Amino acid sequence: MALTLDEANRVAAGAIAHAESLDILVCVAVCDAGGRLVSFQRMDGAIWAAVYGSQGKAVGSAAFGRPSGDLTERADHPTFRGIVAAEGGHMILGRGAVPIVRDGQVIGACGVGGGTGEEDEECAAAGVARI
Repeated sequence: MALTLDEANRVAAGAIAHAESLDILVCVAVCDAGGRLVSFQRMDGAIWAAVYGSQGKAVGSAAFGRPSGDLTERADHPTFRGIVAAEGGHMILGRGAVPIVRDGQVIGACGVGGGTGEEDEECAAAGVARI
Protein backbone atom coordinates (compact mmCIF):
# COMPACT_ATOMS: atom_id res chain seq x y z
CA MET A 1 0.00 0.00 0.00
CA ALA A 2 1.30 3.43 -0.93
CA LEU A 3 1.97 6.27 1.47
CA THR A 4 -1.16 8.41 1.76
CA LEU A 5 -1.36 12.17 2.02
CA ASP A 6 -2.90 11.83 5.48
CA GLU A 7 0.02 9.67 6.63
CA ALA A 8 2.57 12.04 5.09
CA ASN A 9 0.96 15.00 6.84
CA ARG A 10 1.03 13.13 10.17
CA VAL A 11 4.73 12.41 9.66
CA ALA A 12 5.43 16.09 8.94
CA ALA A 13 3.42 17.17 11.98
CA GLY A 14 5.32 14.74 14.20
CA ALA A 15 8.67 15.98 12.94
CA ILE A 16 7.66 19.60 13.53
CA ALA A 17 6.39 18.83 17.03
CA HIS A 18 9.75 17.28 17.86
CA ALA A 19 11.61 20.24 16.37
CA GLU A 20 9.55 22.54 18.59
CA SER A 21 10.55 20.48 21.63
CA LEU A 22 14.21 20.96 20.61
CA ASP A 23 13.60 24.69 20.00
CA ILE A 24 14.85 24.52 16.40
CA LEU A 25 13.35 25.70 13.11
CA VAL A 26 13.18 23.12 10.34
CA CYS A 27 11.74 22.14 7.00
CA VAL A 28 10.17 18.70 6.64
CA ALA A 29 9.81 16.81 3.37
CA VAL A 30 7.93 13.53 3.07
CA CYS A 31 8.30 11.68 -0.20
CA ASP A 32 7.00 8.44 -1.67
CA ALA A 33 9.16 5.41 -2.51
CA GLY A 34 10.16 7.00 -5.81
CA GLY A 35 11.38 10.17 -4.12
CA ARG A 36 8.43 12.30 -5.20
CA LEU A 37 7.23 14.89 -2.70
CA VAL A 38 3.95 14.06 -0.95
CA SER A 39 3.98 16.61 1.87
CA PHE A 40 6.18 19.56 2.77
CA GLN A 41 6.21 21.96 5.71
CA ARG A 42 8.50 24.90 6.49
CA MET A 43 8.41 26.30 10.00
CA ASP A 44 8.20 30.08 10.23
CA GLY A 45 11.75 31.42 10.25
CA ALA A 46 13.44 28.22 9.03
CA ILE A 47 16.38 28.94 6.74
CA TRP A 48 15.63 28.79 3.02
CA ALA A 49 18.42 26.28 2.30
CA ALA A 50 16.64 23.72 4.50
CA VAL A 51 13.90 23.56 1.85
CA TYR A 52 16.36 21.84 -0.48
CA GLY A 53 18.24 19.93 2.20
CA SER A 54 15.14 18.27 3.62
CA GLN A 55 13.92 17.19 0.21
CA GLY A 56 17.31 15.92 -0.95
CA LYS A 57 17.84 13.87 2.19
CA ALA A 58 14.35 12.36 1.87
CA VAL A 59 15.06 11.35 -1.74
CA GLY A 60 18.35 9.70 -0.73
CA SER A 61 16.75 7.80 2.14
CA ALA A 62 13.89 6.54 -0.04
CA ALA A 63 16.27 5.53 -2.84
CA PHE A 64 18.48 3.41 -0.64
CA GLY A 65 15.94 2.36 2.01
CA ARG A 66 18.06 3.47 4.94
CA PRO A 67 18.71 6.57 7.01
CA SER A 68 20.46 9.12 4.80
CA GLY A 69 23.29 9.45 7.31
CA ASP A 70 24.21 5.80 6.72
CA LEU A 71 25.16 6.84 3.20
CA THR A 72 27.47 9.73 4.09
CA GLU A 73 30.67 7.67 4.23
CA ARG A 74 29.97 6.30 0.75
CA ALA A 75 28.81 9.59 -0.80
CA ASP A 76 32.14 10.14 -2.56
CA HIS A 77 32.31 6.58 -3.95
CA PRO A 78 32.12 6.60 -7.78
CA THR A 79 29.00 4.43 -7.82
CA PHE A 80 27.11 6.69 -5.42
CA ARG A 81 28.31 9.84 -7.21
CA GLY A 82 27.08 8.29 -10.46
CA ILE A 83 23.68 7.45 -9.03
CA VAL A 84 23.27 10.98 -7.66
CA ALA A 85 24.27 12.45 -11.03
CA ALA A 86 22.02 10.13 -13.03
CA GLU A 87 19.10 10.95 -10.72
CA GLY A 88 19.55 14.62 -11.50
CA GLY A 89 21.51 15.75 -8.46
CA HIS A 90 18.49 16.05 -6.16
CA MET A 91 19.70 13.40 -3.73
CA ILE A 92 21.64 14.39 -0.61
CA LEU A 93 23.53 11.66 1.21
CA GLY A 94 23.84 13.44 4.54
CA ARG A 95 22.30 12.81 7.93
CA GLY A 96 18.71 13.92 8.48
CA ALA A 97 16.27 11.49 6.86
CA VAL A 98 14.80 8.08 7.61
CA PRO A 99 12.84 5.70 5.40
CA ILE A 100 9.19 4.88 5.96
CA VAL A 101 8.78 1.11 5.85
CA ARG A 102 5.54 -0.86 5.83
CA ASP A 103 5.47 -4.67 5.79
CA GLY A 104 9.16 -4.74 4.91
CA GLN A 105 8.72 -2.42 1.90
CA VAL A 106 10.01 1.15 1.64
CA ILE A 107 6.98 3.33 0.94
CA GLY A 108 8.70 6.68 1.38
CA ALA A 109 10.99 8.74 3.56
CA CYS A 110 10.98 11.78 5.81
CA GLY A 111 13.78 14.31 5.46
CA VAL A 112 14.42 17.23 7.78
CA GLY A 113 16.72 20.21 7.38
CA GLY A 114 17.51 23.18 9.57
CA GLY A 115 19.10 21.69 12.68
CA THR A 116 22.24 19.66 13.07
CA GLY A 117 22.30 16.35 11.23
CA GLU A 118 21.56 14.56 14.50
CA GLU A 119 18.64 16.86 15.32
CA ASP A 120 17.26 16.53 11.80
CA GLU A 121 17.37 12.74 11.91
CA GLU A 122 15.81 12.69 15.38
CA CYS A 123 12.94 14.86 14.11
CA ALA A 124 12.48 12.66 11.04
CA ALA A 125 12.34 9.52 13.18
CA ALA A 126 9.82 11.17 15.53
CA GLY A 127 7.66 12.00 12.52
CA VAL A 128 7.80 8.50 11.06
CA ALA A 129 6.83 7.10 14.45
CA ARG A 130 3.43 8.80 14.01
CA ILE A 131 2.28 6.20 11.46
